[in-house]
Order: sequence, then structure tokens, then C-alpha cells
Amino acid sequence: MNETQPSVPSSSRALQQDVLVVEDDPALREALCDTLQVAGFSVTAVADGQAALEMCTRQTFGAVVSDVQMQPMDGHELLQQLRGRHPDLPVVLMTAYGTIGKAVAAMHDGAADYLPKPFEARALVELVTRLLPAPAPLGELVAEDSRTREVVALARRVAGADATVLITGESGTGKEVFARFVHGQSKRNGKAFVAINCAAIPENMLEAVLFGYERGAFTGAQAAHAGKFEQAQGGTLLLDEISEMDMGLQAKLLRVLQEREVERLGGTRTIALDVRVIATSNRSLREEVAAGRFREDLFYRLNVLPLHLPPLRERRDDILPLARAALQRYAPDSSEDRRARLMSFTGEAEQRLRACAWPGNVRELNNVVQRAAILSGGSRLHADELKFEADAAAPPAPLASPVSIAPGDTNVSAGAAADLDGNLREREQVLIMEAIRTAPSRKEAAARLGISPRTLRHKLQQMRGDGVEVV
Repeated sequence: MNETQPSVPSSSRALQQDVLVVEDDPALREALCDTLQVAGFSVTAVADGQAALEMCTRQTFGAVVSDVQMQPMDGHELLQQLRGRHPDLPVVLMTAYGTIGKAVAAMHDGAADYLPKPFEARALVELVTRLLPAPAPLGELVAEDSRTREVVALARRVAGADATVLITGESGTGKEVFARFVHGQSKRNGKAFVAINCAAIPENMLEAVLFGYERGAFTGAQAAHAGKFEQAQGGTLLLDEISEMDMGLQAKLLRVLQEREVERLGGTRTIALDVRVIATSNRSLREEVAAGRFREDLFYRLNVLPLHLPPLRERRDDILPLARAALQRYAPDSSEDRRARLMSFTGEAEQRLRACAWPGNVRELNNVVQRAAILSGGSRLHADELKFEADAAAPPAPLASPVSIAPGDTNVSAGAAADLDGNLREREQVLIMEAIRTAPSRKEAAARLGISPRTLRHKLQQMRGDGVEVV
């Protein structure tokens, strides 16, 4: 590899992206790491394919750069293993024995690209920069978990079209963040992004706010005013929590979407619209339609390009990156000790963050981190400084003594449970699974375990997030 070091990409696209380097030659491994680190990448290096597979089980990477000629697992075998375990992870293979045939075979097997040695350092940096997704600004879009990356990939494709988008997900999952991402990736990104929360405006005012009004249209309308649709001309209008809109206004909204024109309250002329609409809801609109609370024709008008955001408990690899971003955003900015730049979590604090069920999703996570950052007295946030909502991240509740697992099994006492140490979570999961398998209802299962039904629901959510198949 040519040792000439490239400059840091002017886009700063590389910053904070993790790259795994797999190279058995110590000198070359060090040179590769230096090249990528100078370019602004965060780099982890291992000496063989097996170590790379193990590292990928413990950490999320944006890309893998691997040598081909390694023992006992060569780069091609590593590529096949990674394709099966992490199909979305870009892999670049490099070898001193590059041929057209091997390059074609590698690309056929799923390699993102192929670098024959020797190669320029700049070529490596440019290739990795192209493969890694551009990070959003601090505190905005974070996509480290594979499920979130799937949504981001779909959002990028959706952004290229100009049709209406419906984003669904629980409260606090980041629906507005993704709406802004879709706008930013679209051809309308240079125009206005206008957001309106349909749940926050009284029903008798929402129509005027959306469509605008002329002078004298109602008492207090002393001057004409453009509505949100007009304000978003050429850009994007976000209708946040649209399921809260009453049925009468839904009919008027449907007409605007169909005709692509709006008429102000008290007005007589129509205004042609060039607006992309993105709607969000924390409810299932299909269920709202079935219940008679949402118009079916409006649902189909909105549900052209659907995006669903999984709750935070189902994308656990996002938890720590989101928490770290929030910590940098909320840490007190002191010119004396630069705490805003130095604050971090202890290992135990990070474990507690990952273990929480986060029923309030990203919004709750931000609240917990902000509270801890403000009240903390040092540059390291400890586990006991994280104040969670009631029982969302409580330690495992004591089990009733004794708890009968199944006929013929040995009872497990509370004293035995206290001795489980590092295996506590695994044993707790076994006890929970046995309880819900043998109990006639979830309520009875919670009673047998000596916990509340709500706590049982949170623990089951945590188990699903850990990949446990819950019956």
C-alpha cells in the first residue's frame, strides 16, 4: 500500500464510523489502521477471520476491510460467513494476488468491492467513505442496529419518489426525525420543511392553521394568513399524529390531497399546491379504520409509501449510540473543564442502559440521559446516577419462594436466585418462560413469579429485544 496519507474528507462523512480491519501482517495492519484513523474513521483491527467473526458479535461495524490470504480462514470464507450473519455489512477484500477472475468471484459472493495490492491510501479511504452511510448531525438520525439500517435504506428509496409517506411507530421512536431525513434526502431538500402536530391544536383551530384564512373569515381574523400547506410550497408538510384529526377535517384533507389545491377559509379562489405530505401516527391506522375513527379512503391516500419504526427495545444496538449522542448534547458546557466534550458512561451504566425496556423509547432515553448529565458531579456517569421511570429498568424482582417451575422439577428459592451472579438474567428468562408456559394466563404467570403483570410485560419485551422467542 502506498503510504501517502490522504487528507480528511471535506464532508466529514467518516467521523465516528467504525471500520473492522482484518490483516495477518502486523506491519500492514498498523499501516491500514493509521490510514483510516487519519481520515477520521474509528478503527478496530484483528489478525484473522475467526477473530473478525467474534468481534462482529460484540460490536457493530460500518464496514470490513479484509485481506484474502490468511490462515486458517481466508478472506473469501470470512466473506461468506459475514454474508450469512450480517448480510447488510459491506466487505472489501484486498490481496496481492488480485486477478479479474477473483474480483468477479468476490463480487458475486457479495463483496462490496475489491482492492488489489499495492493500492493508494487515498483509494482505500475513498472506497470506505463511499460504502459507509453518512451520519446525521449529532442527536439526529442514529442507525447502528440492523433493523434501523433497514428502515434507513428504505427511507432513502422512498425519498427519491414524490408520493405521500406514512410513518408509524410507538411514541418517542423518532418519527419526526425520519420525516426530516426523508425530506433531506429528497429533491425538495432545499425548500421548506413545515411540521404541524395535529394532536396539539384544538379542533376548531386546526382547519384554519392547515388551510389558512382570509380577513374576516371568523371573529379575530383581522388579516389574511397562509396555512401550513401554502407555507410548505415546493417542500414537505409533516402532519404529525394524524390519527388525532377529527372525521370532518379528514374529509377536507382528503380533498386537498386529491385535488392538489387548497382554498383558504373565507376565500373564493383555489391555490395550486406543490407539496409532499408525510404523515405520522403512533396508532395502527388500519385498526382506527376498522373502529370507525379514521376514514378508509384517507388511509389509502396516505399509505402510499409506508415506513414503520421499531420500538427501541427491538433495536438495542441503537441504545448506546443514542445515549452517547444525547450525553454530548445535554452535558453542561463548561469552558473550565470541557465536560461537554469529556463526559462518558461507565461500563456498568452502559449495561443498565442496554438492559432497560424503554417503554418511552428514544424520548425517554433522552430524558434519562439529560437528567443524569445535569445532576452528575463528574465527567463519568455512573449507573446509580441514571434515574429510570418506575419499574422500566428495575433490577430483577425477587421470585416467590418457592416457585414451582413444572411438575417434577426442583423448586427454585429466592436464596438460590440470589446466587446466580452472572447467569442471573439467563436463569430469570428460563423461569419466566416456564411460568408463562405452565400458567393459564399471563396474569397468573406474573403472580407465580411474584411480580406485577406490567413488570412481566417489560421483561418479555426485554427478552424479545435480546432475541429470545417468547411464546
